[in-house]
Amino acid sequence: MKRKLVAAIGIAGMMVSIAACGSDKKDGGSDKGADAKELTVWLTVDAQNNWPELVKAADDAVTKKHPGLKIKHEYYGWPDKNTKLDAVLATDKAPDVVEMGNTEMLGYMVKGAFAPVDPAKFDNSSAWLDGLKASVTYDGKTYGVPYYAGGRVANWRKDVFAAAGVKSTPKTYQELTADLDKVQKKQGGKFNAWYQPTRDWYAAMSFVYDAGGSIAKQDGGQWKANLSSPESIKGLTEFKNVVDKYMHGDKTKDESDRYIVYGQGKSGMIFGAAWEGATAADPKNDKTGKLKDNLENFVMPGPSGKNMPVFLGGSDLAVPVKSKAQGLAAEWINAFTGPSGQKGLIGKGNLPNNKTDLATLKSDPQTAVPATAAESNWFVPMAPGWGQVEKAQVLQTMLQNIGTGKKSVQDAAKEADAAIDKVINTK
Repeated sequence: MKRKLVAAIGIAGMMVSIAACGSDKKDGGSDKGADAKELTVWLTVDAQNNWPELVKAADDAVTKKHPGLKIKHEYYGWPDKNTKLDAVLATDKAPDVVEMGNTEMLGYMVKGAFAPVDPAKFDNSSAWLDGLKASVTYDGKTYGVPYYAGGRVANWRKDVFAAAGVKSTPKTYQELTADLDKVQKKQGGKFNAWYQPTRDWYAAMSFVYDAGGSIAKQDGGQWKANLSSPESIKGLTEFKNVVDKYMHGDKTKDESDRYIVYGQGKSGMIFGAAWEGATAADPKNDKTGKLKDNLENFVMPGPSGKNMPVFLGGSDLAVPVKSKAQGLAAEWINAFTGPSGQKGLIGKGNLPNNKTDLATLKSDPQTAVPATAAESNWFVPMAPGWGQVEKAQVLQTMLQNIGTGKKSVQDAAKEADAAIDKVINTK
């Protein structure tokens, strides 16, 4: 499914009174508004367009328990939702449930915009996927519930690799690079055996985490950038090797139009969101006329010998601290994200929010690749100033300097660490 997550944004000045608001319970959420007569739920258009029956099922479950309750829904596109949310959170008209991209959660949690919830009240919370669990956790408390996940996989053109003598997808990184070498030699220097945009920090950080490195580490309550550690340097160096050997396009680009470039037919492989291959094969994007039924997903092997850890995107559901119906909001979220909801979301091509359901997908050939890939995952540092790091595009700048050869891996990483350390602990 094609969807793009909006990066975490700064929301300073969003509201004056949020800090003074809180839940009725110190730990684990609030029963405030358990007898409210109205519930307002904000979701993105993904739910409206793709699984409205799951929304209705959650409504029915809650109204059956609370006769007379009126549930109102509002749907927003990803670029519009946060602007509207920022404005309404400064008033007394806050929604009771709001969908957030998991990378959006941190900025709002830091500012106190969401009420804490008790994970024990939500089905399968003990098995939430690590990356999704991290996205709703700040300063030791839980401020949301994972909704569903979207993973990253490798995808290649079977015809291109078969023409180079490659018959099956690789199981190790050494096999992968040997296969890529064959394709690059056969296709020539202007062809991208692996189209890997230089500024794609999601892919680059997968190499970093695979090598045992990280973006930043927490020590004694403070965060410290870690990109210039030996482990991180090892991962960044391998990422540069990929870009140097197999990516012969514009080395100042990010991943936003990767599926479009892939559809132009000058690339053999990509490593990105699971929907990108299918979207490239859409007749609107496929300029070759050959991609349909000719693309194959596989689990990306890492240089470490294990599966490459992937950034786990997805959505969370949160209860604004100004909600007047926090108890009912929690009930609705559990009805929507519980076992029946997860089954419905899986049926729509999403990954579930928990390891238990994810394990069942590994035995199905249709879902085995994304499910297996999602088992090993990473997430951004849940530091108060992370939103500022993203806004400044520190990682993208570092990667472009590395990919274009403007700076060495070591110098670019040190520069990025210095930039991160300036803001990462600042609210």
